[in-house]
Amino acid sequence: MGARRLLIASMSTGLVLWTDAGMAAQDEDTNVQNLPPVEVVAPEPSARRMPSRPATRVVTTSRPRSRIYVYPTAPGNAKGLDVDKVPSSINAVDANQIKRTGSLNVADALRDNVAGVNISEVSGNPFQPNVEFRGFIASPVVGTPQGLAVYQNGVRINEAFADSVNWDLIPTAAIRSVTVVTNNPAFGLNALGGAVNLQMKDGFTNQGAEIDTMGGSFGRIQSSAQWGKRVDTNYAVYAALEGLHDNGFRNLSQSDVRRFYGDIGYKGGDSEFHVNMGLSNNNFGATATVPAELLQQYWGAIYTNPQTTNNRVGYVNLTGKVEATPTWTFEGTAHARVFEQRVVDGNPTNVQECADPTLLCFNNDTTPANGLNGAQLTNPFAPGTLLGELDRTTTRSTTFGVSGQATNTDRLFAHENRFVVGGNFDASVTRFNATAELGTIGRDYVVTGSGIFLGQSGTPATGEMGPVSLRTVSQYTGLYALDTFNVTDAFAITGGGRFNLARITLEDQLRTALNGDHTYDRFNPIIGGTYKITPELTAYAGYSEANRVPTPLELGCADPNNPCLIASFLVSDPSLRQVVSKTIEAGLRGTKELNIGTLGWKIGGFRATNHDDIMGLPVAGRQGFGFFQNVGATRRQGLEAEVNLKSAALQFHASYAFVDARFLNALELSSNSPFADPTTKTIQVVPGDQIPAVPRHRVKAGVEYAVTDAWKVGGDALFVSSQYLVGDESNQASKLPSYTVFNLHTSYQVTKTIQVYGKIDNVFDNRYATYGQFFDTTAVPNFTNGGNPFTDPRSLSPARPRAFYAGLHATF
Repeated sequence: MGARRLLIASMSTGLVLWTDAGMAAQDEDTNVQNLPPVEVVAPEPSARRMPSRPATRVVTTSRPRSRIYVYPTAPGNAKGLDVDKVPSSINAVDANQIKRTGSLNVADALRDNVAGVNISEVSGNPFQPNVEFRGFIASPVVGTPQGLAVYQNGVRINEAFADSVNWDLIPTAAIRSVTVVTNNPAFGLNALGGAVNLQMKDGFTNQGAEIDTMGGSFGRIQSSAQWGKRVDTNYAVYAALEGLHDNGFRNLSQSDVRRFYGDIGYKGGDSEFHVNMGLSNNNFGATATVPAELLQQYWGAIYTNPQTTNNRVGYVNLTGKVEATPTWTFEGTAHARVFEQRVVDGNPTNVQECADPTLLCFNNDTTPANGLNGAQLTNPFAPGTLLGELDRTTTRSTTFGVSGQATNTDRLFAHENRFVVGGNFDASVTRFNATAELGTIGRDYVVTGSGIFLGQSGTPATGEMGPVSLRTVSQYTGLYALDTFNVTDAFAITGGGRFNLARITLEDQLRTALNGDHTYDRFNPIIGGTYKITPELTAYAGYSEANRVPTPLELGCADPNNPCLIASFLVSDPSLRQVVSKTIEAGLRGTKELNIGTLGWKIGGFRATNHDDIMGLPVAGRQGFGFFQNVGATRRQGLEAEVNLKSAALQFHASYAFVDARFLNALELSSNSPFADPTTKTIQVVPGDQIPAVPRHRVKAGVEYAVTDAWKVGGDALFVSSQYLVGDESNQASKLPSYTVFNLHTSYQVTKTIQVYGKIDNVFDNRYATYGQFFDTTAVPNFTNGGNPFTDPRSLSPARPRAFYAGLHATF
């Protein structure tokens, strides 16, 4: 089934490394391995710089270590908070680490460098990944309950309609740094598990020009170019352009990415202002999950196509900072953003022949299937034709917003003190439209349209569907204040909070079923402290709360008695309660200078409890239909440990993350699991059952060694443990197996300005899946097995086989 019908998504994917030598591009044989069979078992008891002209070498800055951006502000915040004063885990990725992946997808750098991050290609495309951090998700898949907020230059870029995050729209080459922030309500709505804070480059910090081109397996060709220049003392410009084409290793899984980012900056006296803008136009063949039985035959198999997505965005941001006095700094942003997404999704259909074979019915042989004019459709198809449908959706969101922040560093009671107060207002107008065209499904699983469009068909009992035209207005207001007070030179405490107010209005443009007006508000506190035990060792601990309000999509599909085709056909508008997350974390971190380099390490634990969590639930027997529901309390807890060593010749890092995600209440959930009660179509969840699609163990390691001044070699490894399939909330089916991936990379500095590089991903050609769910085995025959029904209910997202890439990087 199409990824746009997935109700829950998680992540786990292979670590991609890069190697820098000119290796020939080579497509790999995609014949399969044997996947473990599904088993029925009883549940167990409970700023980097580019050189100016003329260039002699690339000048780099080290990874930020002394200060960090922990508030949703614009770039240029020279008064970032000292790392030793942050009462939470710190995860920072710089431009060099992003470049080392050889990828134009920032999610790959997060996966490689942040212990708690895991990614999966639930949509079937590597440029639209699910990013999971500590069991919370930021996903492009509409209908996924989101748990992470993502900011770019101080502007929240979660899309308005479903809070989804389209990672493909982020201009990766233009990123200066990425910080994964936890335990901080200042980042507002949806930061249940934390926030991803992207700071972009500008012409003051990045000068000169760079061009990077890479090609290789599966028809991959990608290029990026960036240029920055300080025009005079006061002005600077920066621009980045990226393009990529990839055929994909699966049928009809091509990708085309086109992105532009630019910045014009002014700096004078104690003031700094920037206007930055971006454009993206990307196309994907998101092939989605595929039945395990088809993967046994061919690793590049597909199921029900087309599955295409076009994402377009245009935005402009104005940011400013004024140091009014030596102790007062004022910052602000104003932004406008237009996002449009068009999806074509080929699927099975609930339309069938009536008892009278000259007519068409919906879900049975008596309920009429109607056309757009409201009349029952006649049957133009030959007897025995396998029917399908092309579901088309269009989402267009226009967002405007402003934010402001003031920082004061006056001493308080003769002690150092940092006080931050800020607020924001964002308003979004979304127009969502959906249609369904009847068609036929061929033996290649491709749906061919017939030109016949469905009108309102079915009843609440059979699962209504029909065209949708919906207008939504989302208004979010937030006010926050945070204070960090140095009790002593070694001991600092932080306290504060944020008040969030959200109003979501739904206006049905065709009927009245979707009309609704919902208001949510909450105050989220934070308190924490840090203690510098020695100059090289710091302890931290903190407690915070955060909230997430239901999205317009979730509010439009929240009635279990009247389910909808997820992301396509919304049918009802009951109220959902907002999710409240309460998090506590503590740990140690330190650095030490050794003879062989700088040693850094950290270890910490966390526990986050969600109250009134929201899940997307499928409806058994109605392929693709589902609804959203509050499911009581859930808990995510775990441990993260990391060590790294940096020297002129050697770069090494290793990390381990343990994430335990569980339900805390007894639940009866609608499910398409093969273990569901055959009468009620439900499963019984008991307290302590694990949340699906969250692997408990993640181990990462990487090394890069300079054999000579010009030649570097390295490798990376990733282990991700097993996980339950989505839909198996009762933990009765076999888990999706664990996997281990090894990668190699190398580079050679030909001249001071020219570098060649290469990489091998998935060196041992391991065949594994990063995500799994259940599907209706009777919806479409298994044409690879004589047209008999499928027998394995698992549908999986296969990972990319071994791939070779080579490229060239030049600076001017």
